[in-house]
Parts: sequence; C-alpha cells; structure tokens
Amino acid sequence: MTGFTSFVKKETLHILRDPRTMLIALLMPVVQILLFGFAISTEVNNINVAVVVPHWSESVRQSVEKLSSNPYITYQGAIEQGEIDQYMRSGKCDAVVVFSNDFDKVLSEWKQNGTGENAMQFVMDASNTNLAQLGSGYLTNILAVDQMSSDMMPEIHMLFNPQMKSSFNFVPGIMGMIFILICGILTSVSIVREKETGTMDVLLVSPVRPLRIILAKMIPYFALSCINLTSILLLAHYVLEVPMSGNLGAIIVISLVYIALALALGLLVSTIAKKQVVALLISAAIMLMPIVFLSGIIFPVENMPDVIKPISAIIPARWYIDAMRKLMIQGIGFVGVLKDFIILCVMTIAIIGIALKNFKDKI
Repeated sequence: MTGFTSFVKKETLHILRDPRTMLIALLMPVVQILLFGFAISTEVNNINVAVVVPHWSESVRQSVEKLSSNPYITYQGAIEQGEIDQYMRSGKCDAVVVFSNDFDKVLSEWKQNGTGENAMQFVMDASNTNLAQLGSGYLTNILAVDQMSSDMMPEIHMLFNPQMKSSFNFVPGIMGMIFILICGILTSVSIVREKETGTMDVLLVSPVRPLRIILAKMIPYFALSCINLTSILLLAHYVLEVPMSGNLGAIIVISLVYIALALALGLLVSTIAKKQVVALLISAAIMLMPIVFLSGIIFPVENMPDVIKPISAIIPARWYIDAMRKLMIQGIGFVGVLKDFIILCVMTIAIIGIALKNFKDKI
C-alpha cells in the first residue's frame, strides 16, 4: 500500500507543479460558470421600444407608462409614423408600438363585445429572430390586457423558473461539460503523456500492479473534480441564485458517479491514443462535441429528429444534465431521478470494464 500511496503523492505533486493543468482544472470551471451565468444569456433584456401615438388619452398614457416602467424595456419615446423605418434601420429601436387613432373606442369595443379591430400594432426588427419572438411576447404580456377584458386573457404561471433566467438552464449543462473536461480529457492526456515519454513502461515494471498505477493517476483528478463540484454549487447558489431546491445529497452522489464515468472515459481514450494530440482530438470528437450538440445543453432533446434521439441517449451528459435540472431547479427528490441515476451507473460500470480490458490488452 506504501507504493500505491507514493504513486498518488507523485501524481498529485506533478499536477500541482504544472500551472497550466491547475489553471485549466480550477480556474476554467469558475470562468465558465460566471460566463454562462452573466455574459452569455438567452434572455432578452433592454429592448429598445418607441411608440407612435396619433392621439394621446388616459388609456394610452397608462399603456406607455407600463412600457417605460418595465425592467426589460428601454423606452425610446414617441416618434412619428413616418420615422419608424428610419429608427428601425438605424438600430435606435428594436420594436415600435403603434396605437390606433381611436384607441379608446376600440378598447371599449373589446371590453364590451370581446371583438373588434386591433387597438395597437407591434413593428418588430426580425433580423434577430430570438429578440423578435421573445420581444413580441413581452410586449403582448405587458399591453394585451389593455385591449381585452381580463376574463379573456389566460392566466399564465411560470413554474420552477418564473423569471426565465438562462443561468438556471446553463449551470447543470456546464457541470456536465466541466467534469468531462477535467476528468476525461486531462486524465487521457496525462496517461498518454506517460506513454509518449516512455515513463509508463518504467512504471509498469515496478512492483506496483498496473491497475493501482492507473488508479493512483486518477485519484488526484477525482479530488480536483470534487473541489470543482463544491465551487460550482457555491457559485450557482450564492452568485447566480440557482435555487438548489432538491436533495443536496442526491446532487453530490450522482455527480460523483458522473465523475467516475468521466475518468473511465479518459482511461478508455488513453488506451486508443498513442500521442497527446491524438488524445485531444479523440476527446473533442467523442466527448465535447456530442455534449454540446446532443446532451440538451443548448438544443432540447425533444426537438431533435427521431434519428438523432437514440444517439443522444448514449451520451452520458444527457442523463446527468437531466438529473441536475430536476434536482436543482425543479426540486424533485432522488426517486424522480432514479432512472437517470441507474443509466449513469450502468454506463459507468460498462465503460470502466471496457477501459480496463483494453488497458490490460495493451499491457
């Protein structure tokens, strides 16, 4: 056991003495969480909106006040009908609300009969489709009640994420990507580097069994991932205000299983690649790219074609991200993510078995 402990100590010191590895392992997860939490967002804020008002009335003033006081709207003031095209082309406005000349009369007809002409029109800049779709929805929610009776408006309740914060969606996804990056890619590159420089052959002829050598190389990265898990959860809860509604113990247990799976993937890649560059390319091709495109971080799995869905089902990050969203955002207990947990456990055991078999075959 003393030899095994020495190998663990040796690998830990090797990582600590490499500033590039430490920078990637500890700083990058923090940067990614903060970047996706604050800088990169699918929310639409500060929509530049102007109004065209042929005739000012008390109802119109109330509607304009609702626009100007909304935190998602940057009110640009009233403009003339003929200035709409100029304002839109120059980028001064993302949307223009055009009130009808007989706004009060049309509004009264809506309230009495539930039918009538449109009391207002929205002119949207559709060059940015995301802004146009979400912006029109915002304007509808703010102003539609003014031209319809309250009993005709549906009552909308947003569950789990009422403010529609994109950080709630990105944090679980970034967790799935970070652990693959730290455990999978760094572990594979570390083992391949030993093979490339010839030191792996020296280690394999030592009295320590090969399996313990591999385990000793993985333990420091497992510890780094545990540190990252702690920092991510603290940043997500206290900085990004992600609720952590579910069972914290379940979050930790499933994360540890996923970390073990990522380590096994790194070992599997190391049995295939003979050079560090090849290990990086394989890791990017079979780990990072599928996670980004097929795990549901950005593109919902439900919207994928039927041909692609079975492929996404073999991506471990898909099940981990799904479990984290249920536990952290929806507040579902461990029973609610039991399916995800079982799938991750089966994948972990299978990948560990394949990786160890390939490693022994190489020896």
